[in-house]
Amino acid sequence: MKAPKVMGSLGGFFSRSAVEAPADIESAALRSDRFRLEREADWRRLEGIVARMEGGGLRGVDDADLLALPTLYRTAASSLSVARETSLDLATLRYLESLVQRAWFQVYGPRKGLFRWLREFFAGGWSRAVQALWLDILIAFLVMVAGAVVGWLLVDQDTEWYFRLISENMASGRVPGASRETLEESLALKDGADGLSAFAAYLFNNNAGVCILAFALGFAFGIPSLLLLVHNMATLGAMVWVFASAGLGFEFGAWLSVHGTTELFGILLAGAAGLHIGRSMAFPGTQGVLDAASAAGRRSAVVMLGVVLMMIVAALLEAFPRQLVGDPTDRYIIGGSFLVFWLGYFFLLRRPEPHALASGSTERAGG
Repeated sequence: MKAPKVMGSLGGFFSRSAVEAPADIESAALRSDRFRLEREADWRRLEGIVARMEGGGLRGVDDADLLALPTLYRTAASSLSVARETSLDLATLRYLESLVQRAWFQVYGPRKGLFRWLREFFAGGWSRAVQALWLDILIAFLVMVAGAVVGWLLVDQDTEWYFRLISENMASGRVPGASRETLEESLALKDGADGLSAFAAYLFNNNAGVCILAFALGFAFGIPSLLLLVHNMATLGAMVWVFASAGLGFEFGAWLSVHGTTELFGILLAGAAGLHIGRSMAFPGTQGVLDAASAAGRRSAVVMLGVVLMMIVAALLEAFPRQLVGDPTDRYIIGGSFLVFWLGYFFLLRRPEPHALASGSTERAGG
């Protein structure tokens, strides 16, 4: 009779009903339940709005919910902060983290897709960003012209400057004193288009590197960007002197214009973009230095996106039409057509601004 009593006592000791939760754990559970119940209606409403926006954008959300979205998001974010500080139950914490993350993208994320952004970029966003840099473009243009003149004058006074400005690999026989035949051969057509696609990739890599460097150096008040423009244009001025001195200035201009109107325009914009950032840091106006540099950086970034595309076009022009079209007049027509296109796109076509793309703003729910 005693054995069953002992076993019963042991069974009662180890049974679940005999183990009671400590008072502090019970209190925390009650506090978590109360916290959730007081706010769950707002969380569920926010979750429903976010789900409809994720499924069909703003079309599935009525005006009342759209206006309430920012407030509901801030409420959920505040609840998440409290949940983390007070160590509420893990399920509630994970639910709030997921909900706040999803709502953040709907409140602060871009309200446009890639194709819509591209359409707005090419339909006026890029050109407006370029127009906003008009003063920097003017300064960079004057610096580039001065650089070309300096290169010409230096070589004209002393041909040794040519070899200081242009490496032997880049010269490829196009040096002071070279015969007219040698210089004409460097302007001649290539046999077929074999290997030109690889050449185009190499040229794009080289041209894009120059532009990105000109842009990146703008943080030092734009001075390194201007110096880079001077150096690049001095090499061009020196090269022009070599061909002009041999009576091939017109032919060299035709050879250069095919890709040069696009390539030099892109380098001009890249240098202006770098200068724009540096100038905004040196002369921030009524804004703080960081705010001015940030706004200038967003505008310049839009310009640089387009510059990369221009470098692709320039590389293709340099690799194909320039190597396959030999008549100087035809070469001038190709280069001149692209110059007219770029000038018209950037400065002549005026379009209303549907979105502040150039300043980096996007449509956001709730303002």
